Amino acid sequence: MRGRDGEDGADLMVVVLAGGAGRRMGGGKPLRLLRGHSLISIALDKARGWSPRVAVSVRSPDQVGPVDAPLILDGPDIAGPLAGLAAALDLARLASVPRLLTLPCDMPGLPDDLARRLCEALVPDAGAVVATCGGRLHPVCAVWDVRVRADLPAYIAAGRSSVKGFAEVVGMETVDWTLQAAPAFSNLNTPADLDQAMRRRP
Repeated sequence: MRGRDGEDGADLMVVVLAGGAGRRMGGGKPLRLLRGHSLISIALDKARGWSPRVAVSVRSPDQVGPVDAPLILDGPDIAGPLAGLAAALDLARLASVPRLLTLPCDMPGLPDDLARRLCEALVPDAGAVVATCGGRLHPVCAVWDVRVRADLPAYIAAGRSSVKGFAEVVGMETVDWTLQAAPAFSNLNTPADLDQAMRRRP
């Protein structure tokens, strides 16, 4: 299988982070529909365009229902998206895959060149490459050197839980998309966000 940019993605794992409660959406965010497709199915389609190695990180399998991808459970003792990142890094390390791309389930318009550009910027001294758009950081849209998993216990033990903070600790690079790409990085957090996305041109 070859990715949208012509690479086979064999040395990249992609994990969709879907463990959030989605309270502002009224719950059940991954299963909300956009033009007849659930947000989780849209995210998985994106992920499969970048790699054949795809999984979904959840707090509970009920959050996404039946999906055609392995489910991994967020660690109950880690807060927020960092729990999904930890589980994803564990899976990638177990599979001996050197790079991990994380993406949220609620950004259905992510650009097709996301994986390629982030991977190209993962230089030897960088532990993570994070997407920015018009200077705004999107820490869960990032490629990680899987070896940074070894730095996570000390980070958590220090009482920290920010994905951005962890990226900074392990050596963060960024790749910027212009403001014209801002809709591609829009989070769908509320029913109003979803309605707005439905009105945009596909």
